[in-house]
This record gives sequence, structure tokens and C-alpha cells, in this order.
Amino acid sequence: MANDTMKGLRRTHYCGEIPLVEGSEVVVGGFVDRVRDKGGLVFIVLRDRTGVVQLTFDETTDKNIFEKAQSCKSEYVLMAKGVVKQRESVNDKLKTGQVEIFVTDLRVLSKAQTPPFEVTNSDKVNEELKLKYRYLDLRNPRLQKNIITRHKIAQVTREYFYENGFLEIETPMMMKSTPEGARDYLVPSRVHPGKFYALPQSPQIYKQLLMISGYDRYIQLARCFRDEDLRADRQPEFTQVDLEMSFVDAEDIQNCIEGYVVRLFKEVMGKEIATPIPKLTFADSMNKYGSDKPDTRFGMEIMDITEMVKDIEFPVFADAIANGGSVRAIVAKDASKVYTRKEIDKLIEHAKGIGAKGLAYIRCTEEGANCSFKKFMTDEQTAKLLSEIGAETGDLVLIAADKNKVALPVMGAVRLIVAKRLEIIPEDTYNFVWITEMPFFEWDEDSGKWVAMHHPFTMPMEECLEYLDSDPGNVRAKAWDLVLNGTELSSGSMRITDYELQQKMFEALGLTEEEIALKFGFLVDAYKYAAPPHGGMGIGLDRISMIMCGADSLRDVVAFPKVQNASELMSACPSVVDEKQLEELYIKTTNNE
Repeated sequence: MANDTMKGLRRTHYCGEIPLVEGSEVVVGGFVDRVRDKGGLVFIVLRDRTGVVQLTFDETTDKNIFEKAQSCKSEYVLMAKGVVKQRESVNDKLKTGQVEIFVTDLRVLSKAQTPPFEVTNSDKVNEELKLKYRYLDLRNPRLQKNIITRHKIAQVTREYFYENGFLEIETPMMMKSTPEGARDYLVPSRVHPGKFYALPQSPQIYKQLLMISGYDRYIQLARCFRDEDLRADRQPEFTQVDLEMSFVDAEDIQNCIEGYVVRLFKEVMGKEIATPIPKLTFADSMNKYGSDKPDTRFGMEIMDITEMVKDIEFPVFADAIANGGSVRAIVAKDASKVYTRKEIDKLIEHAKGIGAKGLAYIRCTEEGANCSFKKFMTDEQTAKLLSEIGAETGDLVLIAADKNKVALPVMGAVRLIVAKRLEIIPEDTYNFVWITEMPFFEWDEDSGKWVAMHHPFTMPMEECLEYLDSDPGNVRAKAWDLVLNGTELSSGSMRITDYELQQKMFEALGLTEEEIALKFGFLVDAYKYAAPPHGGMGIGLDRISMIMCGADSLRDVVAFPKVQNASELMSACPSVVDEKQLEELYIKTTNNE
């Protein structure tokens, strides 16, 4: 039997927005959420992106319409015309829980096979199955709410930056391959055999060129691509709120972003964000939290207890100090009952898995201090140490001793694990923090040389210029990150505009004249024609959407996400292409499996 048509019907209201106006006539359209057939009474819950409404059919309903209602099944697409009445059994959990529509005209526009899972209960379904049928999972009200929230975030973003004098300018999606920290996705050129475009990891170079071109304030919701291993907060393609500003310093850019954050959370979530946002230098962040993206919603800060334990003859501590390392501790309040010896052993194994040699501990119980290195300390020394670090009965002290590059990240990870286990991280709280004075270089063990932590156009701090040649590890950048609840949302920096300084930076990174010309020649040449001071940021729209939606993964705020191996289960991409297409691109594959 053929489906009905819409002829003569036009939707007047969304399902979730039916006003309680007794006797008013409305037309709605949507998917069948569920059907309840009680013999002489049929109820259909109709669902669209705004919510649900109850359609009612009784003994007064036209016989043909009543029978049609009885034939409806889950996920059928309907349009219904009817009269609004107040429900006898009110459902206060629904926006439209006080109304029902007594149907006078019903159209079955499209019938559905039995779906592979219940759409409104898909949260309990295997993830791979949901991603294979993503178009069905996207009907789930929770996902629809996330996607709509993401839209609102994008809308407020554009409105805020437009009102603050920014111009939205598109930059190329196919560009020259330049080193930006991750692998490029490459696009072969048919008309230039053997040559490739790259999909942009970010619009970095182009937005700097726009500043040189005099456009002053640039904004773009830019699509970016990085061929790197995935995780919960990373996808191979993502959206960045990309901006650049001229005639500004770091504080101007950060103030602009703080205004954006306040506006965004107020309009989308009704939340007040306090400003100014606190600032931590990179060094302070590592020392206090063991991370450059700290979660500051709870305390349990890392303490340097090197001086306190330097005279204790515990080999683990002594060796670490002798090798230029330190001894770091956290005090987990009221944790000694939760963390039994068995639980502590699990924690120690986890710490070893991320690079630690182990963890020392002191459980402060009613019976006394249970110390893993007790034989190396007197009771007086133990009591003094506990007093100095503020540990009391019921607390758990965890200690790592190693070089700082090991001890601090380990303690940072342990801090988060313990906080989650103790359930002390407050929900519905949004703690922003600026991380400033980022290191300019980092030592790469594989290559045995210093490499840039940022793109090579980042401005070093003036007081660090003298160390470029003699002490690269002491060079700090005019670069910063914006962190929210332990997630890095954004990186920004001031840019080098001095041609000679830019050349010096390239040299410090070990680039030859030929490499500079090949990779960045057009940008280097552009700076010869003068450039205003400028800087900018790129804010992860997907990540901020994930946090604002309370989602655990970017998949919950991206319509058609990739899985861990960068494939899309629904369309089965990437896929093999035919030989003719490859021949046109002068490409021959060695493995088509």
C-alpha cells in the first residue's frame, strides 16, 4: 500500500511546542515514538527534535483514521491534524505533558522496518551498532539535544565576534603541506602529477597573512584535519573557533576571549562565569597539578617535600634527589578507609604503567600511621612529616620520587584518579584557567635535539631572547592555553613579525635555508613588506560543546564521527577506489586490503 501524501496539510507547530489552548487546531509531523492500543482508545506519542506530544484516537475518531492509527509502528513518519485538549492524566516531566491532540486527519508519510535498536533507549546499545546506524541514533533525544546545543554555541560564537568587529573570512581547504605537529591528510593533484595538497591542520598561516593584508580582526569556524591517533576528546576532523587580532597584546586577546566565554555560558546554559579568569604559569601548573591542563575544581595540590625528606635514608628518595629529581606528595583527605592496601596496590600498578618506578604511601588510620617506608623513618620523623604537609587521621599520603619530568605527570595522573574514586570533583561547576609562559622548546629524545612546542611563528618572551642559542630549555613563549575542568580548549600566542627574528627562530629549530624557502617561503616573503603586531587563538568548538553538554566523548556532539582507527562505520569509509581513479592521479597502491 502506497504511503500517504502531505497534500492539504502544512505543519503549524513542533511537537514539543504545542500551547495549551483548548479547541485550537494544529498540524504536527514527526516520528512515532511509541503506540499504545487499548482497544477502543489508541495513543501515539509523536516525536520531533523539540520533544513529544500525545496523539489521541477514540470512539469519536473517523473509523479509517482510527484503523490507520492502530497500524502505526515505531519510527513511522506521520503528519496529524487535530484539536488541542487538556490531558486527563498530566505528565509533568514533559513540556507538552498537559496537552493532547484529538486527531481528525492522519497521514502515514513513510513506514519503517523494525529498527535494529530502540531509538529512544539507544544509550544501552553497543556503540558499534549505534555508529553503523548513526542516522537512527541521531533521532535519540539526548543526541538531538547535544547537536542543537552545539548549533546554539556556534550561533552565539558568531554573534559575539561579529559584534566585536571581527570579519568572518574563509581560508583554503586545500593548501601547502607545512609542519604543524601532526601528520597531514594529503590530497593528490590530477593536474600536477606527483604533487599534493594538504588539508589544513589549522588556518594558521593564512590568518597571519590576513593580518599582513590589513584585515585586523578575523574569525572563522574552521574545519581542521589531523592524521593522529584518536581518543575520547580527539577526532581526525574537527571545528575550531579560529581568530586573529592586530595591534594587540596577549592581554587584549585573553580579555576578548573572557568576554566570549561569559557570553557563551550565559546564553547557552544560563551559567555565570567569573572573570578575570585565573592565570597560572606553565611551571606553576606543573608543580601544583602535575599537568599543563589542570582540573582546578578540587584541591589536593602536589607538594614538593624534597627538603622535608632529604635526610631520610630511604634509597628511593635519596637516589631521586641525588640524580637531580625531587620528591612530590599529595594528601587525599579522608581517603584511608576507601584506599585499602589492595586499592593502593592497584594505584601503584597504574602509576608504574605511566612511567613511575612506584609510589610510596602513608595511611593515617586510627591505629596510627601505616607507612610503606616505615623502617627508614622514626615515629618522630613520620609525625613531623605528616604535620608539615597537613595530613591528619583518616588521610592518605601518596608520594613519588623521580626526575620532575616523571614525578610531576605521575602525581598529576594519580591526583585525578584518586579524586574520581573519592567522588570529590563537583559536577555542574566550570573552572577556567589560563596557562601562560609556555616553554618554547622541548627536548626530543628520538632526534636528540630541541624542537618547537608550538608552530615556528610563536613569539618568544623578550627576556628569553638571549637564551635562544645558549639555553633553549630556558626560553619561554608568549603563548598560552585556555583550560576548562582539565580539558585544553584552546591554544594561543603572539606571532613573530620581525623578519630577522623569524630567521633566527628557524635556525634555532635546525631548519636550513632550503627548508625554510620550501616550507614557508611565501610567508617569510610577506613579512618583508611589514606586518602589524598580531596574535590569535584557536578554540576547539567540539571540545567546548562536549563539556557544555556533559558528554563523555566528542562522538556525542559530532553528527557523523569517526572511530578510533579513523573510519566511519556508517558509510564504511575510507574505502578502496577503482583503478581508473588512481591512474588519473598517477597513483599506484601497494596494498588494497
